[in-house]
Amino acid sequence: MKKLAINGGPKTIEQSFPHYNSIGENEILAVEKVMRSGQLSKFLGSWGDDFLGGPKVKEFEDAWAKHFGVRYAVSVNSLTSGLIAAVGAIGIEPFDEVITSPWTMCATATSILVWNGIPVFADIDEGTYNLDPKSVEKNVTERTRAIIVPDIFGQSANLKEIMKIAKQYNLKVIEDAAQAPHSLYREKFTGTTGHIGGFSLNYHKHIHTGEGGMMVTNDKNLAERMQLIRNHGEAAVGGSERNDINNIIGFNFRLGEIEAAIGLEQLKRLPTLSTAKTEAGSMLCKELSKLHGIYIPKQEKESTHVYYIFGFRIDESELGISRETIINALRAEGVPHIYPGYANLHLLPLYQKRIAYGSKGFPWISNGYTSSVRYEKGTYPIAERLHEKEFVSLQMCQHSYTEEETNLVVKAFKKVWENLNELRSYSL
Repeated sequence: MKKLAINGGPKTIEQSFPHYNSIGENEILAVEKVMRSGQLSKFLGSWGDDFLGGPKVKEFEDAWAKHFGVRYAVSVNSLTSGLIAAVGAIGIEPFDEVITSPWTMCATATSILVWNGIPVFADIDEGTYNLDPKSVEKNVTERTRAIIVPDIFGQSANLKEIMKIAKQYNLKVIEDAAQAPHSLYREKFTGTTGHIGGFSLNYHKHIHTGEGGMMVTNDKNLAERMQLIRNHGEAAVGGSERNDINNIIGFNFRLGEIEAAIGLEQLKRLPTLSTAKTEAGSMLCKELSKLHGIYIPKQEKESTHVYYIFGFRIDESELGISRETIINALRAEGVPHIYPGYANLHLLPLYQKRIAYGSKGFPWISNGYTSSVRYEKGTYPIAERLHEKEFVSLQMCQHSYTEEETNLVVKAFKKVWENLNELRSYSL
């Protein structure tokens, strides 16, 4: 008798998990209040009282700064916009190099290209999937000006070592904490250790405003420069009486009053929602670590984890079964949103062909850039090996991952592992 669903046996998880929804009645009431006010935005792209936005935007920024223990918070319409503003704010020049990870959303790297900078990738740690500080330092050159550090999948990168490197080489550090809101690193919130940090508020994150983001810093100058870049800075910088006008060009990265009102309510729920993900991820770690051939995510001693993604590794040689077959068996049992691999940004056509602006290879091929940066396959062996052969992700923010749901997922894993011989026969 076949036991596995992939062979026609009964499924472990019969029902579909409800989609994760962090929106409640308080958000609906907050939106209604804004709608009735008739003031959906109050930004003006010129220097004056409304340059910094309307009352809800300002209230949201103040609440975020207070909650995360920073001096300044700057709202934006997406973290993509926020990263662009952050890279511009630190003052990079065309052809400056900025180091980041190949394992992140593409916007982390393209925010560098927006300013005609050169993205340089460093390899990752195979246990945490975050940037490997040793690889970061190996990639520092005389052109390096900054490091963008993704706090990937829900926990902080090794900022202690990365900040040491930054101090040694006089580099700025921007944290992309899109996936790690409310996790802790050395008793501080992830995203608040670097010179600038950024958080995403789009729909599949722990909390969301539909689209949106928030940048944080303790540096007044960086905050003001991000505010200018956010809101048509070239039209407003004269009124602000600033002299450093480099990179102050016209973008509209403004957040509306409706999104800010939603964000204020979502922020109140962030501790509870992030704790729920931590508990679900911890249960998966505890139970799946008992299965041979699985390597659960490594959690740093000085970090907490909020599990935007539960990422683990499969050892095909130990199991005698391909990663693809394992994933197909788990999907057949009803495990939702489980995928192989993650990302290798350096292998995207943009970097392989070195074509960004126009068709002639700018900014890489230019009289202003005489160095060389490597993107060819084989340059970042850990990131490539994990993506191609070992890494598997459970998309934790697609569902609530209640205790019942988490137990069902564990049950499905255990069923597959208890019947590996049957699965081996299936894969022959």
